[in-house]
Amino acid sequence: MIFFAILLGLFFSYFRIYLYFFPRKRLTILMYHKVEKEGDTELTVSAENLEKQFKYIKEKAYRSVFFKEIHSEFRKKIIITFDDGYYNNYEFLPSLLQKYDLKATIFISTSFIENGYDENKMMGFEDLKKLSSNFFEIALHSHSHQNFRTLSNSEIENDLKLNMQILESHQIQYSKVLAYPYGKYPKNGAEQEKLFHTLKKLGIDFAVRIGNKINYFPNAKPYELCRIDIKGEDSLQRFKLKLILGKLKLF
Repeated sequence: MIFFAILLGLFFSYFRIYLYFFPRKRLTILMYHKVEKEGDTELTVSAENLEKQFKYIKEKAYRSVFFKEIHSEFRKKIIITFDDGYYNNYEFLPSLLQKYDLKATIFISTSFIENGYDENKMMGFEDLKKLSSNFFEIALHSHSHQNFRTLSNSEIENDLKLNMQILESHQIQYSKVLAYPYGKYPKNGAEQEKLFHTLKKLGIDFAVRIGNKINYFPNAKPYELCRIDIKGEDSLQRFKLKLILGKLKLF
């Protein structure tokens, strides 16, 4: 009996189930990338499945917010994020967000906007400016989209400064929130401390990794907020479970 109680306690702790009973302290952040008419790959969700997910979010009374509204006292806050700045976001998201009265934050890597990204069609700066501020928030994804674990602290600082300067030069309003490229940042204590000091110096309020966990908010780690990775092959049932549990596997 005691062993079962311990296992149950570990389950509740690992998946942060306890936050389900404290909706004002619960912050869910979803991570998407591409949207296509048809798609079920790791980074590409179909427009049909995305609409089903948005419809479910709305039906379950989640309150969609921007990062600049993160301190609001809404119950069941959810932040919907998209990485990189793909043109298909511009094609599919405005109508879906408006239909379900939701908001999305797009993390922009400015080198992708300037120079393209492999064979992907990316948004341009004029496209970014056309996104309605009622439904879209622009945020930072670095300039060059390099793994922060491979860069020195000064290289990271210069890259982020360039990310912000380019957005400002094109008169694009953005929130000082960072999504780490590839979700990676230094794990070494000293290097991590230097990075967080740099982020604070640059005025960056929050940074997001992956982690696949529901966040307790407010918390003492604003530069380690977790996102839940929504994959193109996720069924609606799997999506629903991710909204409750975040990570679906123990290992």
